[in-house]
Amino acid sequence: MTDQSRPDLTQSSATGQPPEAASQTPAASATRRREVMPLPGLAAIALYMFVLAGVIIFGVVSGRHYPPVFLVFSALFFAASGGLLMLFRWAWAMTLAAVLLLAGYNMWIAIGFHQPPAAVQALLNFVFFLYLVRPEVREKLR
Repeated sequence: MTDQSRPDLTQSSATGQPPEAASQTPAASATRRREVMPLPGLAAIALYMFVLAGVIIFGVVSGRHYPPVFLVFSALFFAASGGLLMLFRWAWAMTLAAVLLLAGYNMWIAIGFHQPPAAVQALLNFVFFLYLVRPEVREKLR
């Protein structure tokens, strides 16, 4: 080995990092850190699912909006939001199904009952669906 191809052991021992980590550039280190963090869109969608679960619980507790069987949906939404933050593929599939079904349901409400807020929520759910099916989102899941 030549002196140029050998890692600088004095630099790596001074920083306490292995020689491979010491030779990485800050950009490579930032890229590796970025791979571990979830995508911001996934975090937003997980928060949205969490809020939907809370709205369902509030609607069941108040007794006016939803029957108690809807608590099953709330539990599924909580599970999907937590799993999506941990980048699980099953949570991605669950969230994908939920936002697509919610988009269809809200569009039916908007057209059938002439409620514009339902159309906005249908559009939001459809945008979430389109974000979730992007290849770079699916590559991040395990």
